[in-house]
Amino acid sequence: MGLLVGMGQTRPQNAYDYYYGIEWDVTVSNPKPTRIGKMELHQSLPLQSAMRRCVQRDDGSINYYLHANNSELRDNSAAATLDGSHGMVMTELPDVYIRFEMNGNKRRCLMSNQALPGFTLWAKDYVSAYEATVERDTNKLASVKNTTPEYRGGGNQSDWDALSKTMLGKPATVISLTNFRAFAHNRGSVKWNCNTYHIQRKLWWLYAVEYANFNCQDTFNAALTADGYRQGGLGAGATALNGTLWGNFNGYYPIVPCGHTNSLGNQTGYVDYTLPAEYGTLTVQVPSYRGVENPFGHVWKWTDGCKCMIRSDADGALSEFYVCDNPANFTSSGETNYELRGYLPRNEGYVKEMILGEYGEIMPLAVGAGSTTYFCDYFYTSKPSSGVSERGVLFGGYASFGALAGFVSASTDAAAADTHAAFGSRLCYIPGVA
Repeated sequence: MGLLVGMGQTRPQNAYDYYYGIEWDVTVSNPKPTRIGKMELHQSLPLQSAMRRCVQRDDGSINYYLHANNSELRDNSAAATLDGSHGMVMTELPDVYIRFEMNGNKRRCLMSNQALPGFTLWAKDYVSAYEATVERDTNKLASVKNTTPEYRGGGNQSDWDALSKTMLGKPATVISLTNFRAFAHNRGSVKWNCNTYHIQRKLWWLYAVEYANFNCQDTFNAALTADGYRQGGLGAGATALNGTLWGNFNGYYPIVPCGHTNSLGNQTGYVDYTLPAEYGTLTVQVPSYRGVENPFGHVWKWTDGCKCMIRSDADGALSEFYVCDNPANFTSSGETNYELRGYLPRNEGYVKEMILGEYGEIMPLAVGAGSTTYFCDYFYTSKPSSGVSERGVLFGGYASFGALAGFVSASTDAAAADTHAAFGSRLCYIPGVA
């Protein structure tokens, strides 16, 4: 990329001076891509450093930002109110100019905080700092730290309130994608959505470029390399539960309360959470990536704006992946206003190669990797015995998934109307929606 973008310096400036990114070879199993671009930007991380938690009103305006090192405080160090009365607890994602390249076996993701030739703008948007719950009286999707019955999570089990398996303060589950979408819109406009594919994709590439590691469950390491770069991953997350013990304890409902990582503020790291004795003896790591708590694991996240049309072997033998970029057109039925972005593997397995393309798709093109090779996350799918089955997409895995979980762990087994004790979502706000 040798295009000159400025002539007023000692030497001409080109696009290389303004982007940073990663490069990998699809034939190489090492999950750590190579850092490319301006190396100083890999140290300063201007895009990732702009991510910050805030309290956002229903009209989209920011009530206040939260303290960089402690989300219980405002950025002026006064006490913050995170119970919903001041607004939703969100993480602001900055404008990102991004470009994806495919050259033979080489793949690249390049990003910049400046408009560069050939780069696409992913505009500023917001994702919930916490996994979403529901304001029960109004059926509004919410991101709050609140342990009152008004925001009871899980399946809204009031008879559990005084028990160790209480759903007070936990994320809401047993909700279909269709209802998550409706509950988000209940905040007042189609700018409010449940977890969206675009934001899931944006978060993944921000993480992948920052850590230059596709194994997001690699051991967390707060120290920088000798060159001043991030290293390691985000840790195992809340994924170490024994499925039988979890089921016996609370039927696979959420275990981690929203806001458990508030002490980290906008920083990346994890905070230990010890399960109640009724489960057994277990402490899990609750991660936060720059203000986004539990970006994978704990509960699956229903994700809107994408879907799959999976055809039986006798009816075409294709698994088609569709994306809609306008939340006003999201639907649970049919492909109108959706664009075909690629074809998915017909069998499940660890992700070996991504579709990628010009939009940076994070759904698999091929499986056959392992828990520490290639993309390190697992893809679930199934084929109908006949006809075409329309499926939604869940991301992240859940609390007994172990190494199968991750940012790009995905399942295409469920229809948009399906529910489960471990199916949750996030809350998103997208300012640019008409």
